[in-house]
Amino acid sequence: MDQIYIAYTFKVVPKEPATEILIAELGFVGFESFVENENGVTAYIQQKDWTASILEDIHILTSDEFKISYQKEVIKQTNWNSEWEKNFNPIQVDDLVSVRAPFHKTPNLKYDIVIEPKMSFGTGHHETTHMMLQHLLDLKLEGKKVLDMGCGTGILAIFSEMKGAKPIDAIDIDQWCYENAIENAARNKCEHISVFEGDVSLLKDKKYDVIIANINRNILLNDIKQYVNSLYKEGVLLLSGFYKQDIPIIDKEVAKYGLKLTKTIERNNWVALKYLK
Repeated sequence: MDQIYIAYTFKVVPKEPATEILIAELGFVGFESFVENENGVTAYIQQKDWTASILEDIHILTSDEFKISYQKEVIKQTNWNSEWEKNFNPIQVDDLVSVRAPFHKTPNLKYDIVIEPKMSFGTGHHETTHMMLQHLLDLKLEGKKVLDMGCGTGILAIFSEMKGAKPIDAIDIDQWCYENAIENAARNKCEHISVFEGDVSLLKDKKYDVIIANINRNILLNDIKQYVNSLYKEGVLLLSGFYKQDIPIIDKEVAKYGLKLTKTIERNNWVALKYLK
């Protein structure tokens, strides 16, 4: 059965910092992807997660400081590829890594990741993916067992293999992401990535040298204990998908299990944290 998304297109005046706050609040109530534009942002939520009262707890909509209006529409799965092509720009990280679609020009960089996206990145995903790639650039991954949790299109799993990691597990609860990650791994000629559809329950009795979790704050807080249990001693945990102001909340939860924060990367108020077990 096709998955159906609800899209809210918000016009925001003034755009900043209201759009940033709006995205954060929408993320907390279940919106999972965002595409910013010159007038504001379009936010997407799966129809099965949507309720008629979904916006009642979005406090910024009632703020006197900003003028925010919106339109709602239903988007079926067949629309996503065209949405991607309109909104997806290639990413380049530290003049070493490119993430692009097949219709983009081939860059002359050391690592070239080609993906055929099926659902929206969103600006936030771009920022967090960029920072996670920076963290992975700094790690020695040869022969390391890696988990990409909430893998989406599979970018971070693919890059891990390019840097010599094996074996690699990539997990996502979303069927589109699961199917897309399989296709993208094959497209990049990866041989050591296994993709699974599911959630943190799949980690039982599994261990990894590096765990990557680029998901929203609430899911991370719920699943951090299992990540730590699935990490070898001296293993690395990379977390992103949240804002700078969320660091104390995330760090408090991770610290319960004895991990040490060793590096923080910030990009446009989004952050990616590196922990060592």
